[in-house]
Amino acid sequence: MKANFYVIKIKRNILPLIFLIFTMCLLIFSNTNLPAVKSGLTLWATSVVPSLFPFFVATEMLMHTKVIYFFGKFLNKIMRPLFNVSGEGSFAFIMGIISGYPVGAKIASNFRKNNICSKEECERLLSFTNNSGPLFIIGSVGILMFGSTTIGILLFITHILACISVGIIFRFWKNNCKKNPQNPNFYNENKNVSFSNLGEILSNSIISSITTILLIGGFVVIFSCIISILKASGLLHIISTCLSPLFNILNIDTSFISPLISGFLEITNGINAISGIPCKKLSINLIFTAFLLGFGGISILLQVLSITSKTDLSIKPYIYGKLLQGILASFYTYIFINTIPFFNFDI
Repeated sequence: MKANFYVIKIKRNILPLIFLIFTMCLLIFSNTNLPAVKSGLTLWATSVVPSLFPFFVATEMLMHTKVIYFFGKFLNKIMRPLFNVSGEGSFAFIMGIISGYPVGAKIASNFRKNNICSKEECERLLSFTNNSGPLFIIGSVGILMFGSTTIGILLFITHILACISVGIIFRFWKNNCKKNPQNPNFYNENKNVSFSNLGEILSNSIISSITTILLIGGFVVIFSCIISILKASGLLHIISTCLSPLFNILNIDTSFISPLISGFLEITNGINAISGIPCKKLSINLIFTAFLLGFGGISILLQVLSITSKTDLSIKPYIYGKLLQGILASFYTYIFINTIPFFNFDI
């Protein structure tokens, strides 16, 4: 009984304890944390804001038009058989691919708030519409990190194939549950944009987008600090040492362990580190990169959770979907490298 009491007490106080330790580490490792914060802010200001903010504003504006209605009308015959969602879901799917994390999740949550899709359909959308965009995969990862447009194209193709595969698999998510009624009058009730209210809707869209982009910036900075603390405290080295025997058994270079852990927390730092590892077979670097791009990392997961927490959507399909997408993206990358000579960088 006494042991159970202590276990319950620890569970109740685990989060305050983690926050306390984190605060102490910020003070202890301030010399390394300050450069990490600056690096995180630079990454956010130079990469995240320019690439995502315009898309946030655009999607908010499009929610006040009948574009979603037309998507739903013309693409329902594709979306329903493939993904078991209404045609409106194609808007989240397409915008999620074009713009990148976390636009797909934001649109799915907006659909739920406005009752455009049922709860089950929005959860299915969450599982496969929140993806890395072409600007990040081809531009940042392919060209800047690996120095090859072809690598970027390969990773983007396998990323999209994996997300479509996940969507098809998750078409059975809560298939037998009683569906919530949709709002057929949304397009009539919603305040459509016109010249008379353009200023108001644009202002509201910008304010909403600023809130989301600042939220993302906060996550980027915090996780830059966490990775810095793990490195400075030696915890990252200890974890790497513990995992080394497993990597040796799998005949994988142990130098991948630390970048994979970093990428599991925040993908940009992890992929950048993986791209710099000299390896006899570049395919290993690409397979691990494909997994991280598909999974997205804990930082993206928490960003999505902060968005979905304002709705009744479950985060479970997103977590399961992203893990599966990471695995499938790695598998497809392996297949492409070994079957298509154009994508074989080991020759």
